[in-house]
Amino acid sequence: MKDWLPQLSNHNAQGEYYLTDIIAMAADRGVEIAVARPASEYEVQGVNNRLQLAELERWVQRQEADRLMTEGATLADPARVDVRGELSVGQDVLIDVNVVFEGKVSLADGVSIGPGCVIRDSQVAAGAKIEAHSVIDGADVGAGASIGPFARLRPGTRLAARTKVGNFVETKKADVGEGSKINHLSYVGDTSLGRNVNVGAGTITCNYDGVNKSRTVIGDDVFVGSNTSLVAPVSIASGSTVGAGSTITRDVAESELAVARARQRNISGWERPTKK
Repeated sequence: MKDWLPQLSNHNAQGEYYLTDIIAMAADRGVEIAVARPASEYEVQGVNNRLQLAELERWVQRQEADRLMTEGATLADPARVDVRGELSVGQDVLIDVNVVFEGKVSLADGVSIGPGCVIRDSQVAAGAKIEAHSVIDGADVGAGASIGPFARLRPGTRLAARTKVGNFVETKKADVGEGSKINHLSYVGDTSLGRNVNVGAGTITCNYDGVNKSRTVIGDDVFVGSNTSLVAPVSIASGSTVGAGSTITRDVAESELAVARARQRNISGWERPTKK
C-alpha cells in the first residue's frame, strides 16, 4: 500500500483519485484478488452531493430503527427518529415521532418518550415518562419520574425515583430527592433537594452573583411557595415552609415558616392615571 498509494493519479475525466486503481496495481504485481459481497448496495454507495448524503443518512437511521424495534422498543414512526450516537433500550420502550438521541443514551424498561424530545448523554430509569418537547442533557432520570412537557434538564441533574419536573422548568447540577416535585415555570440550579419537597411555580434559585456559583440546600418535606427567590448560599431545613413571593437570603431552621416580602398597602380613593 505504501508503494501503490503514491502512484494514484487524478488524470481522468473527473479529475478524481480512485482507490480502485490499486486493484490493477495489485494484479500487475501478482497479488491474489479476493472478492466480498456487501449485504446492501448502500454499504458501498458513493456520496457526491447533499442529496445522496441525505439518502444514505436515512438508510443508516432505518437500520437503527429496525434494531431498536427488534430489541424491544415501539417507534411511532420508524422514519422519524434520529440516533446520533449510541442508544440502548430495554423492553416495552415507547418512542414517539421526531425524537433525537445524541451521544450515549440508555432507556430502561417501560420508558416513554414523547414527540419532539432531544436526549443527550443521559440515563433514564424504568418507567420514567418524558413528555413532549423536553431536552434532557447529561442527566440521570430515576425510576417512575415524570418530565415535561417543555422541560430542560441540563448537565449534572440527578432525579431520584418518582420525581416530577414539569412544564417550563429548567434544572442544572440539581440533586432532586425521591418524590419531590418542581411542577412548572421554575429554575433550580446548583441545588440539593431532599425527599417529598414541593417547589411552587415561578421559584428560582439565585445561584450566580456575577462571579461565583453557590449552592442551595433544601431538606426533606419542605414546601416552597410560588414566586420565591432563594438567594444562594442558603439552607432550608427539613419540614419548613417558605411563603409565596418571598426572597430568602438567610437560612431557615427546621419546621419554621419563612416569609420575606413587603407588607401590602391598600390605598383608598386612588385615581388611575389617564391619557393626556
